[in-house]
Amino acid sequence: MFPKFAAALLVSSALLAQAAEDEARQAQALLAKAVAYYKDKQDLALGAFSRQGEFLTPSLYVYVLDSKGTMLASGGSSAALIDRNVADMKDAAGKPFFREMLDVAKAKGGGSVEYRWLNRRDGKVERKLTYFEQVKDRIIAVGYYLPHGSPEQARALLERAAAAAKDDPAKAIAAFNELNGSFSEDDLYVFAIGLDDKRFKAHGAIPRLVGSDALALRDADGKPFIEALLARVKDKDQGEIDYAWRNTVTSKVERKHTLLRKVGGLVVAVGYYPH
Repeated sequence: MFPKFAAALLVSSALLAQAAEDEARQAQALLAKAVAYYKDKQDLALGAFSRQGEFLTPSLYVYVLDSKGTMLASGGSSAALIDRNVADMKDAAGKPFFREMLDVAKAKGGGSVEYRWLNRRDGKVERKLTYFEQVKDRIIAVGYYLPHGSPEQARALLERAAAAAKDDPAKAIAAFNELNGSFSEDDLYVFAIGLDDKRFKAHGAIPRLVGSDALALRDADGKPFIEALLARVKDKDQGEIDYAWRNTVTSKVERKHTLLRKVGGLVVAVGYYPH
């Protein structure tokens, strides 16, 4: 589909997938190291987990809960929660992930949980996958940030965006354009094009496109893909399209899969990067 960039995109996707796998392995290795250290030092290990040293990397850290949900140690942003019971605390999406950790640890002795948490490297709330293991009445955990929004996230975001556009188009467009608003998650965002004038009404990543002629936009391969995008929903209410695009989070050109929904006089869209 993209003759000039096809090979580069495949390599880029492979490299990103490899990077994610490497990060997962590093998180699991750090967890294993922390568990072994705790078994040797017991609660004396808590201080080591909470300070600069061998259990803190530029992207990974260890945190520890007791079996009732009290934060005992953390080398990351959750250090502010030390000595507090976080059992019923929820993430940015309303998920009681600590409770899930406690329940799984009690039933199985360990596992993993996905949630949304502050990434101190970029100051954004992002998806995080954390591995954990129970040692006596301590739950030791290490997590890493996932590099992409998921297809499920994209579909859910599009559903919310379409519902908002159907309810109040003007209000929805303003919300889609809001910087770091509720319609922007990780590397996912909403854009909308008017069916009558073929102009961008909203773009959550590139505000300067708002009001411009959408048909003039080119993808990373230089292709005017918007006409094909609009054709996908000419005779139906939804569709999908692939094209080459620069990921605003990774700054790399990748293959983007965009989900489309026709709502009144708008095409509302959310794209994600398959990996």
